[in-house]
Amino acid sequence: MIDVDVSVLGCGWLGRPLAQHLVAQDVHVRGSTTTPEKVDALRADGIEPFLLSLAPHLSGENAASMFASPILVLNVPPSRGADDVEAHHRRQIDAVREAAAEGAVEWILFASSTGVYPNVERTVTEADQPPGQPDALPGARRSTGKAVLAAEKQLLDDPAFATTIVRFGGLYGGDRHPGRFLAGRSNVSRPEAPVNLIHRDDCVALVTTLLEQDVRNEVFNACADAHPTRRAIYTRAAEVLGLDPPTFDASDDTTGKVVDNQKVKARCGYQFRHPDPLADLET
Repeated sequence: MIDVDVSVLGCGWLGRPLAQHLVAQDVHVRGSTTTPEKVDALRADGIEPFLLSLAPHLSGENAASMFASPILVLNVPPSRGADDVEAHHRRQIDAVREAAAEGAVEWILFASSTGVYPNVERTVTEADQPPGQPDALPGARRSTGKAVLAAEKQLLDDPAFATTIVRFGGLYGGDRHPGRFLAGRSNVSRPEAPVNLIHRDDCVALVTTLLEQDVRNEVFNACADAHPTRRAIYTRAAEVLGLDPPTFDASDDTTGKVVDNQKVKARCGYQFRHPDPLADLET
């Protein structure tokens, strides 16, 4: 039972279904969008809408009221189009931190990414990569992964509020079908690498579980139990949609990381609704 208001900063592919789910549980939800056309749609969902932007500074009419909830779900990924992805995202997170500290926010739940882990060829857990320690698990990361790892530290180090980090795997569900991810491509690398995916239904249910159980100041991985190979899932997913399946570089025998999800299952008793992305394709 969630008996306080919740603000969802970023009501897009993930944030809006989460906000809708909370509204259905009689939670008062404040939700933001950067798109003027979506304001009325959020209102129709029963969400109190706010038209805000982080470019990278926070702006928008009555922006401070967005931070009047004790709980803030922060769903603002790094912008790949920024000249300096890490610096831009850092300023965005700083703007949110300042507004949260000046408002009523007591707890931030941050939608992070398994991109904080480098592409090592082994199983990784939350203990392998503590937030803000980029050298704890050495290896190459994309600029977005570095930006998200830095954001985790910014939030956890701020004494103005509690923070919970959820590191989501690759997102699918709704209009994001894995069959479109690599369809028609040729000579795709790492055919035997495991995938770390999570369905949107599980994203919403897992965040709701954390809110209901009031799980603060923790870091969790969030991805399905099963980790099929890139070749297996993207070939079958394309076939299901009637698209040309990708072809793979058979000479590339490198693999990659398996993201372990045991912590959230043990800590919260959570069971994934979509535990096997490959089996999901057949339903």
